[in-house]
Amino acid sequence: MKVEQIAIFLENKSGRMADITAILAQNGINIRAMSLADTADFGILRLIVNDTERARQILKENGFTVGTTEVIVAEVEDKPGGLARVLQVIKDGNLNIEYMYAFTQKSGESGLIIFRFDELDKAIDMLLKSDVRLLSGEEVYSI
Repeated sequence: MKVEQIAIFLENKSGRMADITAILAQNGINIRAMSLADTADFGILRLIVNDTERARQILKENGFTVGTTEVIVAEVEDKPGGLARVLQVIKDGNLNIEYMYAFTQKSGESGLIIFRFDELDKAIDMLLKSDVRLLSGEEVYSI
């Protein structure tokens, strides 16, 4: 149920995102989900890709600072209250969300929420017990 993502530390400098996406494209790496957060001095680009280890290696070879973390990808109904239901489970379980981001494939079907928790195994257990569908890494990488 855990999904591996890469985190790339970027200078706040024009063209860095273009450089990363070009490097990944040239090496056949497909981006499945992404999130960018920034501060005044640097940004953190989080990516879920179809080949995490290869992407990490290629980006390091090109001078980027890259790390990996594990996240959970939960499926939520694409209707009002879909996300609220999952967040209520998280609240009831007293879980701490470090960050989250989302994507959807087709409107009206389901949304996918990527969560990073401080207690990942506890979060997996609570969400599964509440009938929240969690996707495997293979499912996410192949989207």
